[in-house]
Amino acid sequence: MNFHARRVTLPAITPLCLQKRVGILYGFVFVLSPSVLAKGCFLFLFSVLNLSCFSRWCWIRAITNVSHCLPEMVVNLMFLLQVIKVYSEDNTSKAVEVPSDVTAQDVCQLFVLKNHCIDDHAWTLFEHLSHLGIERALEDHEYVMEVLSSWAMDTDSRLYFRKNYAKYEFFRKPLDFFPDHMVSISSETNGMVDHCDLIQTFLNSSTCPEIHGYLHAKEQSRKSWKKSYFVLRRSGLYFSNKGTSKEPRHLQFFADFSDSDVYTILAAKKLHGAPTEFGFCVKSTKCSSARDLKLLCADDEQTRTCWITAMRLLKFGMQLYQNFIQPHQKQKASPMRSISENSLVAMDFSGQKSRVIENPSEVLSVAVEEGLSWRRKSCHRLSGHGSPSTAQSSVLNIAIHVAQPWFHGKLSREESHRLIAQQGLIDGVFLLRDSQSNPKTFVLSLCYTQKIKHFQILPVDDEGELFYSLDDGQTRFTDLIQLVDFYQLNRGVLPCKLRHHCARITL
Repeated sequence: MNFHARRVTLPAITPLCLQKRVGILYGFVFVLSPSVLAKGCFLFLFSVLNLSCFSRWCWIRAITNVSHCLPEMVVNLMFLLQVIKVYSEDNTSKAVEVPSDVTAQDVCQLFVLKNHCIDDHAWTLFEHLSHLGIERALEDHEYVMEVLSSWAMDTDSRLYFRKNYAKYEFFRKPLDFFPDHMVSISSETNGMVDHCDLIQTFLNSSTCPEIHGYLHAKEQSRKSWKKSYFVLRRSGLYFSNKGTSKEPRHLQFFADFSDSDVYTILAAKKLHGAPTEFGFCVKSTKCSSARDLKLLCADDEQTRTCWITAMRLLKFGMQLYQNFIQPHQKQKASPMRSISENSLVAMDFSGQKSRVIENPSEVLSVAVEEGLSWRRKSCHRLSGHGSPSTAQSSVLNIAIHVAQPWFHGKLSREESHRLIAQQGLIDGVFLLRDSQSNPKTFVLSLCYTQKIKHFQILPVDDEGELFYSLDDGQTRFTDLIQLVDFYQLNRGVLPCKLRHHCARITL
């Protein structure tokens, strides 16, 4: 057998964890003579396939990028990749090559790296079926190619990449998702469940949690909707044909979730004549027609969120919890801060001699003062020489905040509602925008108790200096960045602190 070894330098897209996993394999590829090329490809692919899906993608792309060194092998590697198209919220799109067994989490990780996003574990892949007017968030463990294979060829179906802060919030705050009057458990606990153990009850296959309450259901082959009492059990979704009775003879089967998924209806009133906009549906993976959808409608957002969350838990169970804790386990195993960063200390160089600042309160005050000093210097650099006038100061303040990810410019009230609802109706999700009614003011749109509230930010002129305030001038800020920073740490006049900003990216 004739063969030779050639050392190649792979591009830097291979993550650090991949380098640790493959060890000596990194940087070395054996190219065999044509007589044993097939066997050579098999040997190399065997090593590649042992890696995770995302790491394997990095390897295959790296080898493709050095195709001038390995022309024979590239052809044999490309069959592992398939092309998918992903859209962002501004409808820009990007086509990427991924392995056939890529998961939704892998795709999100890929776009986080490509777009230099902050990975806060809220990025999610959404399945959007325009012809049916429905969408859902793909679970992190779902295989993307399996989802795409269920799409009909002549339909406008898309994958969207965006934030979803509510994805696992029910693990942190179950009380916000499961009201007392909608949750009960088996007769062994007298029909009630302790909320401390509520999530564990859902994850435990030996217990039988129940979600119950009134829902509107669209009758088959009719335009009318009927309000019925529904019961969600591990065996499926049922409705009672006699009031609120849960007796077996009164319960009629409605749907199960072994081969179905739960979708949100985007315009329930317009498309289906629903009594409210809080619609959702159960769709079989084999169904592609609107006639096959099992349409439901809740009276409010909290009720809809409770039903959808419970259906996810009953369908995926412990897998959802594994998806939730996996990023935190990785952070503990490989902390982001290096040894040198852990040894950094705060220093004061203002006097003749430098000193180490040991008091944490003093460290914080110095950091704040540094930030204010940076803003003042920035204003002077932008304004040229001397102190800026009131008009100049206003322009400078706008120039400072306009590039922030939480500022969305001339966004309408309706669009802000849609954007916040898409990225998760949990406490503290917010954005800032220009006011439509008053061009000189701004609006803070904030989600609290699954409702979106709007607060006007007014300019305050104090002896020629311009400030911004949310409380009629009681608390003043020189720019909107200071305002956001303050209310991320203090609730103030707001119902809750600012926690998560709505972000848009262009792919």
